[in-house]
Amino acid sequence: MADLFTPIKLRDVSFRNRIVVSPMCQYSSTNGYANDWHLIHLASRAVGGAALVLTEAAAVEPYGRISPQDLGIWADEHIEGLAKIVALIHQFGAVAGIQLAHAGRKASTAKPSEGGKALDESQSGWRPVVSSSAVAFSQDSPVPQALTLEAIQDVITAFVQAAKRSLAAGFKVLEIHAAHGYLIHQFLSPLVNQRQDNYGGSFENRTRLLQQVCQAVRTVWPETYPLWVRISATDWVAVGWDIEQSIALGGILKTLGVDLIDCSSGGIVPGVNIPVKPGYQIEFAKRIRQDVDIPTAAVGLITSPEQANQIICTGAADMVLLGRELLRNPYWPILAAQKLGQDQLWPVQYDRAWR
Repeated sequence: MADLFTPIKLRDVSFRNRIVVSPMCQYSSTNGYANDWHLIHLASRAVGGAALVLTEAAAVEPYGRISPQDLGIWADEHIEGLAKIVALIHQFGAVAGIQLAHAGRKASTAKPSEGGKALDESQSGWRPVVSSSAVAFSQDSPVPQALTLEAIQDVITAFVQAAKRSLAAGFKVLEIHAAHGYLIHQFLSPLVNQRQDNYGGSFENRTRLLQQVCQAVRTVWPETYPLWVRISATDWVAVGWDIEQSIALGGILKTLGVDLIDCSSGGIVPGVNIPVKPGYQIEFAKRIRQDVDIPTAAVGLITSPEQANQIICTGAADMVLLGRELLRNPYWPILAAQKLGQDQLWPVQYDRAWR
């Protein structure tokens, strides 16, 4: 029986345990470039014992950023800074992964510390923002421009080019962000997608963009490296995207070369009553894992070593992603190993602290 510290292998990439640094926006980039903050933030989690360190959402085009301060990978010039970070993550025993994203109608907003409101051109923002349909996120958000068929192909190409740059930077895991109300999720969810063409209406049509992104990316991403997809398993709205559609989608993605489904939820519309509690999303990872027979990752208010270990031991998921807990303590994996009686992970330079 596997536990939190049982190594796992996906394709030809081995992970020393089941603990993953969840993608967490740092709002610290200028023009998409990684800098010393990103290096320290990400490399320290590798030193702390995590198996996989995922970057924050990296925008595949400049207009796909959530905020002007988001990380980017839309230009070759972004590769050098990311490569330095990747080298350090690998040097310290973790695997480096990157999350590729496009914010769609949720783009061009102020960072949370500055209120998170929509920004226009006079405030370093941009117009238009784009989506599956011309439906605004909220009353305070701009009405997006529905992507034309030609523009949809441009988005797919942007993901492919970003994947090529990710490979050039040395990343070994690539995750497509199709959750939290961002562009691909805006195509998946009937709450937003009101299209009348081949990208709207039926389940097959609403999932077409994600399918095409995965197919296209898989052609340039090495067969030896895993491809992940993060989804919102439910919109938490009766007529929205739900777990049954997520299970059906998981089966399709498995045939397209996706190796793991990262199971989150929500984010498509504001004001939804989500029953947030410790482990509230774990059941989604369990259902998809069991019904599709594909590896999954659990995320959401996972805080204690015992809780994380139980998720793996009971077969609810294959890996766990921690966010806030790893912000609070980069060395959480070391402490978890100690608490669970596992082989210690701490660096020899810190050995005296644990005697």
